[in-house]
Amino acid sequence: MASIGRLPKALQEVYEWQYDAACVGVDESVFFSPDAERGPSRRAREAAAKALCAVCPVIRECLEHALAVREPYGVWGGLSINEREHLLQDRKTA
Repeated sequence: MASIGRLPKALQEVYEWQYDAACVGVDESVFFSPDAERGPSRRAREAAAKALCAVCPVIRECLEHALAVREPYGVWGGLSINEREHLLQDRKTA
């Protein structure tokens, strides 16, 4: 009998954690900035996104997903793109 242990998981199983996220049904503009957004507007939007993330039961899964795929936009797992890049750099040097 062939071993199937090394086969990738079904996509539904891999991303099923998203169904439990606090952001389900929330407008995506809370997490992703418009092209020209800068300064106080950006900080306020990111703070609102991070507040949702702070109460999310799957924040760890969300962050690990964003780090694994090198998500280049938005707030994921409670961190902005710059914060995620710093975390990845810290993991490399640790």
